[in-house]
Amino acid sequence: MIKIGIIGMGRMGKIHLKNLSENIDNVEVVAVVNPSEEGQKFALQYGAKNVSNNINSIIENQEIDAVVICSPNNTHSEYTIKCANAGKAIFCEKPIDMSLEKSIETISIISELKTPLMIGFNQRFDKNFSKVKDEINKGKIGFIRNLHIISRDPQPPPISYIKKSGGLFKDMTIHDFDMARFIMGCEVEEVFAYGNCLIDPEIGKAQDIDSATVLLKFENGALATIENSREAKYGYDQRLEVLGSNGMIKVDNPLKTGVKISTEKGTVSDRNLNFFMDRYEASYLVEMSSFINALINNKPMPVTGEDGLKAMLIAEAANSSLAQNHPIKLIT
Repeated sequence: MIKIGIIGMGRMGKIHLKNLSENIDNVEVVAVVNPSEEGQKFALQYGAKNVSNNINSIIENQEIDAVVICSPNNTHSEYTIKCANAGKAIFCEKPIDMSLEKSIETISIISELKTPLMIGFNQRFDKNFSKVKDEINKGKIGFIRNLHIISRDPQPPPISYIKKSGGLFKDMTIHDFDMARFIMGCEVEEVFAYGNCLIDPEIGKAQDIDSATVLLKFENGALATIENSREAKYGYDQRLEVLGSNGMIKVDNPLKTGVKISTEKGTVSDRNLNFFMDRYEASYLVEMSSFINALINNKPMPVTGEDGLKAMLIAEAANSSLAQNHPIKLIT
């Protein structure tokens, strides 16, 4: 039985608590820390024994084996280090930190302590994207030449979130950077990023962008294009296409239903799913199950701190490229 503590009861904390409490065997949520009363009440409803706003109720609890960190981005590094020093395994939502330097420092400490650490890149566990990876590994489309990732949110987050997010590349595109590495199976050599504020002027005032295209050059010579937008009026848009020497493989958007209505006016399909909570509901369960299974069986984490750090390195290079308006060589 793995005893769990959860830090943060925002959207991600609630998703993980539900899965750990209802859908995953051999775990028990012992404690939850959250500043708001609403989040604390939610935790109590799902069986958390100890609910408080004091981080030490988890850090100092010797009963807890592992901690799930779902707090704001700017706290991830601090809590990760505290949990590691307390001898607890860690699942941490991305990013490790909003600062590359702090991210490097954190992973160095984790490595020295030999702490099990998994980073929350849940899209790897989506059944569609994982099948793409499997088919590529089987050689179905030959050698990869080009990867195209489209990632568009249905609407921008609140400005209050934007200001604390770390910016588009570290908050949103970081998932796509990880997916590009995951699909390609090798490392990025060069990054060229374009971006602008085309949706909400308030995002620009917060020193961020809401629309971007990033070109990645990989060490095997293949190219990847990532297109991001904070707003798509038709719903959540997450697509992927890989061109290889022997063919092509792609993932389209799942719709709310598979129903199509055909009349003399044409054919109409259902809408896209609303957001990531709908699109990736199953992947979050597989992701957390993989973390627990790795702990129980003493296996390596399926997504490591190094994976998180490499995605951060790409994000940092994208920010530099955007500012300097030229490609940035990646230094690892």
